[in-house]
Amino acid sequence: MTANNMHEDWWKQAVVYQVYPRSFKDVNGDGLGDIAGVTEKMDYLERLGVDAIWLSPFYPSDLADGGYDVIDYRNVDPRLGTIDDFDAMVAAAHKAGIKVMVDIVPNHTADKHVFFQEALAAEPGSPARDRYIFREGRGEHGELPPNDWQSMFGGPAWTRVPDGQWYLHLFAKQQPDVNWNNPDIHAEFLKTLRFWADHGTDGFRIDVAHGLAKDLDSTPLADMAANDVQNQLCHDFTSPLWDRHEVHEIYREWRREVFDRYDPPRFAVAEAWVVPEHQHLYASTDELGQCFNFDFAKAAWLPDEFRAAIEGGLGAAAATHGSTTTWVMNNHDVPRSPTRYGLPQVPHAPYHQLAHDWLVRDGSTYVEDRALGTKRARAAALMEFALPGGIYVYQGEELGLFEVADIPWDRLEDPTAFNTRRAATDKGRDGCRVPLPWVADESGDGTPAAHAEWSDRFAAGTSFGFSPREKADGTPAAAPHLPQPLWFRDFAADVEEHDDTSMLSLYRTILALRAKLLTATGDTSTFDWVDMGADVIAYRRPAAADGDARTLTSITNFGAEPVALPAGEIVLASADLTDDGRLPQDVSVWILS
Repeated sequence: MTANNMHEDWWKQAVVYQVYPRSFKDVNGDGLGDIAGVTEKMDYLERLGVDAIWLSPFYPSDLADGGYDVIDYRNVDPRLGTIDDFDAMVAAAHKAGIKVMVDIVPNHTADKHVFFQEALAAEPGSPARDRYIFREGRGEHGELPPNDWQSMFGGPAWTRVPDGQWYLHLFAKQQPDVNWNNPDIHAEFLKTLRFWADHGTDGFRIDVAHGLAKDLDSTPLADMAANDVQNQLCHDFTSPLWDRHEVHEIYREWRREVFDRYDPPRFAVAEAWVVPEHQHLYASTDELGQCFNFDFAKAAWLPDEFRAAIEGGLGAAAATHGSTTTWVMNNHDVPRSPTRYGLPQVPHAPYHQLAHDWLVRDGSTYVEDRALGTKRARAAALMEFALPGGIYVYQGEELGLFEVADIPWDRLEDPTAFNTRRAATDKGRDGCRVPLPWVADESGDGTPAAHAEWSDRFAAGTSFGFSPREKADGTPAAAPHLPQPLWFRDFAADVEEHDDTSMLSLYRTILALRAKLLTATGDTSTFDWVDMGADVIAYRRPAAADGDARTLTSITNFGAEPVALPAGEIVLASADLTDDGRLPQDVSVWILS
């Protein structure tokens, strides 16, 4: 167990590795990653040096939204395993000194959840209907939706049921929003939180944490603006859907009725797309404990944007007594950072505005500059990991994977690709969800077979170690649920394992140094900017090296001119320095002094 994880408030400085289970490791050969696959790779995660893992939804689901359409919150999707498999995974993690977090999805259920099935079978105005948000339609016969809201995934935010009423779904139609004014919903999620805490989980990630409390009655629905759904950043708490004061009553209940009743207390991190000055409300230790700060992930490779992101994150942490901020460069909703950084950088154009299909030209030639994107991603890792607070790493980030932008349309799974107004160019989020490459060569002859239709682009006959070659009955394993590009071979974990210059080696070194030098100094008051010019981001923090109090300085050069470095011991650099020891463009360095 890391020294950090020996503390009750381990999460304040934790490096958390996000596992997207269906794409992490497949043990049974059905083409879907499973819980047993996480257990199988626990030694890999231990060697990486993470403090915790966070599992994206692994519950029974029709996969209308990558598992975020939950049919049963207190079970494991049988395609991914059993509760016994989950318990074995938790035991393996704890034996390795790794904490476990699970995803909770409280804004909506799946349309096949027992509550929604009961609502469909019940009459309008019934207690079962009241668990969701049903409304009458407009028009002479109620044939029009209550208003013209569009869901986050595109298309109407309302769907009509056979008896004529309409239900709200801010996301896919298979994800009806629940009514948090109903006590049954409170009881359902309190029971769910207790269930997973009793099964050994140490924390939770709360999906759409800013969306639970809604007010659809103060103003006639027909008068509500069409952009109310898309406009999540509200400064005055007046949105009918997002970031309302009432949501914090829910989280105080969770703290009181669940989190603080365990020893040590459980915590949660909020996925809350809110203005920075509201993050501390969710991160209060009277509520969830922590809140994602996404500004780091949204920043283009420009010093002003990263400087603002860091200042905003530190400011949010300073406003919250007893908590810390978080730093996120990648997750399951974001095009991978080496691709983002390898494209032309547009000021104030966040990652979700990238039209993924524009990354390829003539079906195979990438517009992205991969060497440049990798160089910048390495520099960004040093800049990020020296910051005070929690670090969230997305699976494959440590391998330096790029976005798989050219997945064939008939193999896509993400509803975003088919419902949004950008569907002609935006293939959704599947490009960062492709199953991981573990082994470069499974075939024995060094040449993975290729599907005839995708002869120069995608692998078939191999899964790069994601799945076994055969199922238990001796039949060939199914193809991975999303196709893997042939270039994954060069990024397989077993290749990077033996390459001292690989991204995997860099991440292992960063995590080891961070654990040794910085986890004891998480207080934001220990952070100081160092002025080295407009093109340089530099800051210092106290460090403990070999028992002596010293200072760690992180320096990242965005400018074209190499930068002279201050005196001290260079403990890590993301790339080579110049021959005369200066810091080149797009390179970061850590200096102990």
